[in-house]
Amino acid sequence: MTHSFEQAMAAFRPALPLAVALSGGADSSALLIACAERWPGQVCAIHVNHGLQQAAGEFEAHCKALCQRLNVLLAVQPVAAGAAPGQSPEEAARSARYKAFESLSLDGIGQVAIQSIALAQHADDQVETLLLALSRGAGLPGLAAMPSHWQRAGIDWYRPLLRVPGRAVRDWLRARGETWVEDPSNGDLRFTRNRIRAQLMPVLEAQFPAFRDTFARSSAHAAQAQWLLLEVAQGDLAAVGTPPQIRALQQLSAARQANVLRHWLQSEHGCAPSAAQLQELQRQIAACTTRGHRIEIKVGGGFVRRSNDRLHWYNPRVLAP
Repeated sequence: MTHSFEQAMAAFRPALPLAVALSGGADSSALLIACAERWPGQVCAIHVNHGLQQAAGEFEAHCKALCQRLNVLLAVQPVAAGAAPGQSPEEAARSARYKAFESLSLDGIGQVAIQSIALAQHADDQVETLLLALSRGAGLPGLAAMPSHWQRAGIDWYRPLLRVPGRAVRDWLRARGETWVEDPSNGDLRFTRNRIRAQLMPVLEAQFPAFRDTFARSSAHAAQAQWLLLEVAQGDLAAVGTPPQIRALQQLSAARQANVLRHWLQSEHGCAPSAAQLQELQRQIAACTTRGHRIEIKVGGGFVRRSNDRLHWYNPRVLAP
């Protein structure tokens, strides 16, 4: 069920010291204020300046003033968030942010060795993420939306506000007389996420008042199912080998074969095949009944190739097997 801002913060128990990702908007400002008051001297802030809009300077100035008032150490990291081919500007900016968060935290901020990072996405952001995943025909990883806690590079990452409606965060700030910087791009309806927030969310609120809770439950079910598929994939990959043996793959059902191929490509090569690429790869595996059968299929940023009795993935721009 949805929580108040106070309930969410009371339940939040990260490993300290903690870094808060601070954009200067309402959500991250509220999160930093609450954390700094609860754990004085144990909280730092990280502000990533993408330099992508005129308001970037205003965001940075707000973050500096807020951290000075809270006596919180602030690390400001400028990044170049140019989009790679096939990557949206939003994806490029998000990737640059996470790399900056991770780099600063691993190196330490000042003399502080960061143990946890807190991000300020709330329940409305979670709904928007799920709806975007549905609109793109995503599988279970997309439908699971955003996790509330995970580990990466030895750091604990948290989203403590995922059960808090966005309006509750802003109400908490207003009640305290706090200010924030409004991102001017939030009103730009060219972005799908903004259209969801401005046009679709009010309809959901009117027709299904509990939609934040029910959508969150669906995402939790998807996340649980994805963990189960991961366990199956890990066992199957151990059985078929790394790189996978073609004959062993052929002994699996189509669903388990697809599952283990996705896991192999992602875990070993950081490659996410499209549905069409995976389907063609499975068709070729099924047809591979002679020694002379050749397999070479584009998958992600590289190719899957048959070599003797096994499959290999390679990037021709780096090194072929």
